[in-house]
Amino acid sequence: MGRGGAELSRHWTLDPAITFLNHGSFGACPSPVLDAQRRIREQMEREPVRFMTREVPLLLAEAREVLGQFVGASPEALAFVPNATTGLNAVLRSLPLAAGDELLVTDHEYNASRNALEFVAARHGARVVVVSIPFPIASGERVLEAVRNSVTAKTRLALLDHVTSQTALVLPILDLISELEARGVPVLIDGAHAPGMLDLDIDALGSSYYTGNCHKWVCAPKGAGFLWVREDRREGVRPAVISHGANAPLPRSERFRAEFEWMGTNDPSAALAVSEAIRFLGSLLPGGWDEIRARNRALALEGRRVLADALNVEVPCPDEMIGSMAAIPLPASSRYPIPDDPHVFGPNPLHDALYRDHQIEVPVMLDPAGKTRLVRVSAQLYNTRDDYERLSEALLTLL
Repeated sequence: MGRGGAELSRHWTLDPAITFLNHGSFGACPSPVLDAQRRIREQMEREPVRFMTREVPLLLAEAREVLGQFVGASPEALAFVPNATTGLNAVLRSLPLAAGDELLVTDHEYNASRNALEFVAARHGARVVVVSIPFPIASGERVLEAVRNSVTAKTRLALLDHVTSQTALVLPILDLISELEARGVPVLIDGAHAPGMLDLDIDALGSSYYTGNCHKWVCAPKGAGFLWVREDRREGVRPAVISHGANAPLPRSERFRAEFEWMGTNDPSAALAVSEAIRFLGSLLPGGWDEIRARNRALALEGRRVLADALNVEVPCPDEMIGSMAAIPLPASSRYPIPDDPHVFGPNPLHDALYRDHQIEVPVMLDPAGKTRLVRVSAQLYNTRDDYERLSEALLTLL
């Protein structure tokens, strides 16, 4: 597996008493990147007016260049946003919808994104069409087939995960985008987990829109995300917060970034520290980001095999649908029964027991059908095989 685990964990300030297997939720930012953010904030506070009005536009342009190269995106198509949810809302709330229009989404979609879709549909009298994707799943072809069969003449947009949150599936988005866009259906990719986990070439994907986070697998500070919009769609996308950029003395085609870069006064340090996150993490292994992605994926596959063998369950998807996370179905347990209403959010007793009694931080959730409990493990440079063995022993004790 090469370098990793204890040798590299010194760069993070994670609590050493906790086995942290939930990088996928909020990430974890290394100390050198936090130091870079602190220096940016100190620069801002030395002369706030100069920093915000003269320095920030140039610094953001430089940061977009670095991020664009990293994710394979033209800098002019990129805008920094606080998170993927913000980018997704901007696109959805810019759509010219009418009553009877249909918005396509899968039942694996992240709850916040699904809520935004439902909100926009309700305002316009449109309808959300939910595509059921099986889990366990035998291949990505099942996703293609299910989505393909759900498109109608009324479909105005498809919102699709690049990597699903609760089930940790890497969806075949290149094939999905190619087929849907060819049929005149714009595709919005929710790439919250993809940057830093997958080798991206966003310009080449062919989707209309792509939004992603940098605070997860890129390990940037919280508050760093991006929205990418294809050139032919750019003029129609406005931020959810209208501010100074709306009447900037620029051609409409160039006002995209102006609107997104100044949505009122905020702290741009997270976005400006993305460059250092990309540089620093890329320096930790000899093979740079290629080796990081390969190592994390190999560890996620190893971790799910450790859990599946210990719990005597089958892995729920083929290896090619795994990135740096994996979800494993848990055996039924009378101690932790499935709730009567699986769609009501609330404290998860098994999650709480893992944390309270075993000092393990890992998400426990239900599958999209609400019938099986899942545990989702992440793999980052500070993790080792021992972490997953510890989790498997704790689960056997609790279940």
